[in-house]
Amino acid sequence: MGRNSSYMLVSVVLIVFILSLGSCAGGKQLRTKLAQGSEITGKYTLILFGTRNAYELKTVAFLDKEGDGYELVPYAPEYEYKAMKNLPGTEALNKALDYVKWPRDYRSSQVREILDNQGSVVGYEVRPLYDPLAYGISNVLVIRYFVQEGGMVKVMIQLHPTAEEYLKRTMTESGVK
Repeated sequence: MGRNSSYMLVSVVLIVFILSLGSCAGGKQLRTKLAQGSEITGKYTLILFGTRNAYELKTVAFLDKEGDGYELVPYAPEYEYKAMKNLPGTEALNKALDYVKWPRDYRSSQVREILDNQGSVVGYEVRPLYDPLAYGISNVLVIRYFVQEGGMVKVMIQLHPTAEEYLKRTMTESGVK
């Protein structure tokens, strides 16, 4: 087997492995779209994630619509977030908007609808947008929603690779390791 064949075989095995990792999350993935100024009515559980300090980039809030058969659950230890149940939509949204403003390089907020396969709203995501000069991009979060058995929705919250690399590079340049 030649050197090129070995590289090709290793590449194929790695691609198959990486593609199978995505399936480990399990369940169907929900989608989001930018909310178009519609009134948020009904009762919600407000989930506040992150903000342990002013430099915490993984700060986001979720409004989980109550009684819809879905339950949003961040894929993180319970100390990473707190939940407030049975809030009116407007109150939950206002609290979420106030919460995501706290981090240091905050510039604005983005509200997105979380939609199931039929296009029904199962909740909302309120995320901060940051100064792009601070982290390379303004939208530093990658958030994915995976529907599990019983209507539980596993919420995966990660930093965008561009922001992560930018942070690593600036920390290294400033001598922080």
